[in-house]
Order: sequence, then C-alpha cells, then structure tokens
Amino acid sequence: MLAGKTILIVEDDTLLRDLFSTVLKSYGYSVTTVRTGKDALVKVQKSDYDIALIDIGLPDMNGIELLKKIRTSNRYIILIIITGNPNLDSSIDSVNYGANGYLIKPVNNKDLVAIVERKLRQQEETEILSDEKVSEWLKSRLSRMSLEKEEHQT
Repeated sequence: MLAGKTILIVEDDTLLRDLFSTVLKSYGYSVTTVRTGKDALVKVQKSDYDIALIDIGLPDMNGIELLKKIRTSNRYIILIIITGNPNLDSSIDSVNYGANGYLIKPVNNKDLVAIVERKLRQQEETEILSDEKVSEWLKSRLSRMSLEKEEHQT
C-alpha cells in the first residue's frame, strides 16, 4: 500500500463513486470525488493527483475525451478508464490517448485496489529511475566541469 497518495474518482453513479472512495480510503489513500468531466478538469487544474479513475460514460463528456484533456495538461498522472460497456474501440482509444489501465464494471474491490497499487508502484519505480538518471548526469557533469577547470588552470 502506498498511503498518502491522491486519487481523483470521476464517476456519475453516486453509489459506485462512494463505494470506490470508501474502499480506497480504507487503504489510506486521499480521495476526491466528482460527478462530471468539467468538475474533474477544475480539480486537476487546482491539485496534483497521482491517479484518476475515470468513468467512460459521464453526463457532460465522454471519459475518453476527459482522458485526452487531462493527459495533455499532466503527463505524469495515472489514468484508469472504467466502463460498464466494454468494447474494442473504447479500449483501443483509451490506450491510444494515454490510459494506464482499463477496468470493467462491476469492479471487484480487490481488483480496484490491486490495479491502483500496481500502477502506483510502477510510477514510484519510474520516479526512482528518473532520480537516479538525474543524479548520474549531475555527477558526470560536475566531474567534467572539474576536469575542464583543471585543464584551464594548467
């Protein structure tokens, strides 16, 4: 479990939204819920989230459209599409527009937690690798600068 991570749930079905929220909060996640794509965009602009769970059938826009809008403004957020009507086109579109996962309703609580934890671990591993690469680059650059300084002094 990666407690303290932030999750945005975008789901128009009140019962599902509350269920997802309750389950994820019980694992220590900080959860925000909204009903519409428009509300989700406002939240994403004001706060950083680690994950957004996005229902594909929102009242004001298609979840794929919301996914595209969020992805263009934040390429690091994990985006997981949730649908009750899976089809090949929506799965392909989800992947093509940057979804990191795809869940089919009814969503089992264990599956929900498992995908959230797996994606967060992957995100954390990527951040560690990125930090290591930056550290290696800085060490290399400082070493070269030190050598260049020594060459100029001689």
